[in-house]
Order: sequence, then structure tokens, then C-alpha cells
Amino acid sequence: MVRLIASLVGAAFVLVLGIALFGSVYGAITDPVAPTAESEYHLHPKELDLASNGVFGKFDRRQLQRGFQVYKEVCAACHSLRLVAFRDLQKIGYSEPEVKAIANQWVIEQPSINPETGEAATRKNIPSDHFPLPFANDVAARAANNNALPPDLSLMTKARHDGGAYIHSLLTGYQPQSAKMLKEFPDIKTPEGLHYNPYFANLNIAMPPPLTSDGQVGYADGTKATKEQMSTDVAAFLTWTAEPNLEARHAAGFASIIFILIFCGLAWGAYQNVWRDVKH
Repeated sequence: MVRLIASLVGAAFVLVLGIALFGSVYGAITDPVAPTAESEYHLHPKELDLASNGVFGKFDRRQLQRGFQVYKEVCAACHSLRLVAFRDLQKIGYSEPEVKAIANQWVIEQPSINPETGEAATRKNIPSDHFPLPFANDVAARAANNNALPPDLSLMTKARHDGGAYIHSLLTGYQPQSAKMLKEFPDIKTPEGLHYNPYFANLNIAMPPPLTSDGQVGYADGTKATKEQMSTDVAAFLTWTAEPNLEARHAAGFASIIFILIFCGLAWGAYQNVWRDVKH
């Protein structure tokens, strides 16, 4: 009797799930979701060919240094890089004296306490310090950015689909809304204080276009600083900040595959040797 009741309960449960599934599928077919501006005009990031792409990818140190220069001169005024220390810059080709100079000359200083008075003070950055926050707190950040909170960029390429490609597309994607779009969706005109960008999730972003013209940054290596070049370089730099050990991970993975292949070959040879005299 108990088994019969359990079977009936299970069958009823399966039946209810089947009815619910059928209702959902039938509703989706007969009454599809109405298209929205986001679903129709949100664009997938453009392809971006970085040296770090692929299983054998490696960072281009010169490009990373150019990307850091873009971050320093354009992005650092609003966006933090709190998970990166100045001394980490040695990994992208800067020498120890250069890192010390970068830290010492950084516009924003580290918060500190005056040991004599106990009052709040600031001090110069040193290589072991992490990049200081551009604002004292979130309230100050919102007050300076039309109530928008600029996100930290340390892990941004890991937090967004297509990482570096997303950064590059977003920086180069600012444009006016099309007449076709406004005709189809007259109620989604970009509000005052926001900027239309089809690569942003809801199409309207609070951040003004950060890269406004070619030559905005004077590259130390003489590379022509077009908007395309600057956006590519800073995307490469932020790919590194999000995964600075990418090259070591690729090397370890490649070595592991080689080891496994050799081990399999030896195991197969041992198997053949052990069982060679056994007749089936």
C-alpha cells in the first residue's frame, strides 16, 4: 500500500511538472515576449585580437605599458585599481627605479595619520602600496559623477563577457541614437546626463566618452595614439590586471598536457610489455 501511494504521488508530481512545462512552452510560442530596445539594439562586443588571446597567448609588454599610460592619464581620475600594487608594474617591463618614480609622482597620495597630532594626513606612495582610490568614499564618487559610481577596474575583464573585447567596444561605441531606433521605440530616448552606447547592457551609460580624440595620450614609445589604438591598449592592460599570471597558467597547462601524453605512452608500453606473453 505504501509503495502504491508513493508511486501515485510521484506520478502526480511528474504530471504537474509536465503540465507546467507544456504551458510555458505553449505560452512562449503563442504569446512571444515583445521586443525591447535592449534586445533589438544591444550589440555583441567586436572581435579584439590581443597577444594574450588563445591557449598559447602571451602579453605584449610594450602594449601593456601603453595601456597603463592610458589608464593613468584618462581612467585613473574616476576608476580605481585597488587590487594592483605599484610594484606589480615590474611584471610588465618597468624597472624598479621607474616603479618608484611612478608611485612617488602619482597624483593621489595614500591616506595616513600624522604621528605628532593624530590628525588625518597623506603621504607619498611607495612601490608596495596599492593604487589609491580616486575618491574618499562612494558618496564622494557619486557626487562627482552625476550620482553614478565608477566601478573598480582591477577585475573588470573577468567580470564582463568577452572581457577585453567588451572594454574596447564600449570605449569606441559611443554614438547618437539612430532615427530607426527612435521611430520604433520613441520612449527610450537617452535621458539627460546619460550617453547612448549599444555595447552597454541597457544602452545608456553614465560615463561620458573617455577617449574623445586621437592623440589624447602621448605614447612614450612613439606609437600613434588613435582612439582605436588607445582603447585596444587599455583593454590589454586591464586583461593583465585581471589575470596577471595568465602566462604562467598557460605554461603550466601546456607542461601538464605534455606530461600526460608521455605518461600515457609509458603506461601503454608497460601494458604491452606485461601482457605480451599472455594469449587471448
